[in-house]
Amino acid sequence: MEELEHRVADLERRIAALEAADRPAPRLPEGDFWALEGLKEQLAELGAVDGGVLFTGVVRLPTGEQYRWQHGALTEGLMDADWAESAEAFAALGHPVRLRLLREILGGRRTAAELAESAEAGTTGQIYHHLRQLTGAGWLHTTGRGRHEVPPGRVVPLLVALSAARG
Repeated sequence: MEELEHRVADLERRIAALEAADRPAPRLPEGDFWALEGLKEQLAELGAVDGGVLFTGVVRLPTGEQYRWQHGALTEGLMDADWAESAEAFAALGHPVRLRLLREILGGRRTAAELAESAEAGTTGQIYHHLRQLTGAGWLHTTGRGRHEVPPGRVVPLLVALSAARG
């Protein structure tokens, strides 16, 4: 019975994705700079003359999990940092199958067996390879019994990275 419920939920998710593909995705207005104005006020209070960046989000996943997250950084600290230290995290996202796996995991498929049900994921060995890459880069962690999840502090940054890549 549980397998049937899982399959029905999966079909409902796929139908919703197909229906969503038929209409343009809604976008937040770009002319209202409420977040930017708040950041500018914070930077002025800090005396940060070179500026800074802020990314934030509130997310409800198809599984019902909810996340609120924000991160800000001063431009000076970012420009002085060793950017090569971020290469592994970006490289892990640089494979289409890994991105599909992350999307499926955020959507509720959490075990390698559930992920293998997707024809796009490859063989079980390939899935485990990609899961290890994502785990090593911090985009995933295991929660026991072979279940994987995106750590709460990585959900919004993952969506920010995807949003930035789409421009």
